[in-house]
Amino acid sequence: MGHVIAVSGKGGVGKTTLCGLLIQYLCENGKHPVLAVDADANANLNEVLGVEPEITLGELREEIERAGVDPRYQIPAGMTKQAYLEMRLSDAIAEEDDYDLMVMGRTQGQGCYCFVNGLVQTQVQKLQSHYPYIVVDNEAGMEHISRGILPMMEVAILVSDCSRRGVQAAGRIAKLMKELNFKPQKTGLIVNRVPDGKLDAGTLEEIRNQGLELLGVVPHDDQVYQYDCDGKPIIRLPKDSPVRSALGEIIKKLGL
Repeated sequence: MGHVIAVSGKGGVGKTTLCGLLIQYLCENGKHPVLAVDADANANLNEVLGVEPEITLGELREEIERAGVDPRYQIPAGMTKQAYLEMRLSDAIAEEDDYDLMVMGRTQGQGCYCFVNGLVQTQVQKLQSHYPYIVVDNEAGMEHISRGILPMMEVAILVSDCSRRGVQAAGRIAKLMKELNFKPQKTGLIVNRVPDGKLDAGTLEEIRNQGLELLGVVPHDDQVYQYDCDGKPIIRLPKDSPVRSALGEIIKKLGL
């Protein structure tokens, strides 16, 4: 069975960037094929990876929901909606050389996310045996954790910036996993965008207060910001990037 690595944290701390670089590291070190799952309704892991999915699970849900009502969406005669969904699910996976990407996406209008969340969980369970590693970029906050979307996670990586709020959010996610009886083999914190790669005393104190294991720190790098502004995939950062180097050392410690 594939190793499921779930990446979670407060919004705006750079978890999707680190998630993309984690996928790149695994692929470059012979751990492929990797299934990358963007489980955030506000999907942007594909931009970090430089991939454009044909259709998201949210769009597929809308297509099936509107079939028979909207002439733009038609299910072949004699085929049930469930059979059509099964046939189309393969289109929701963008295939690259060393990894495949599945994007949850969002529903249109006021539609509930329950169906799409269920699709994510079902597809991860179904595909787990096909990939040595599955990396899941969760939406900001605790939604997927509270819904029990990823109880099979083996490694839970919590991401924060240097702020106390970010560390506190990571602590709340860790506590929620315990309350839900999730038992990943490894749970730890990565602090991202650290000035000069050194944590101050206040951040270290909050990490201890939250009872979190610090996996490591990733330094702030203006080049990441510039790539984002220029619309360049973050995985194209040079190999000597301090961000890539720091994350690589953390991944080695995790034994991935």
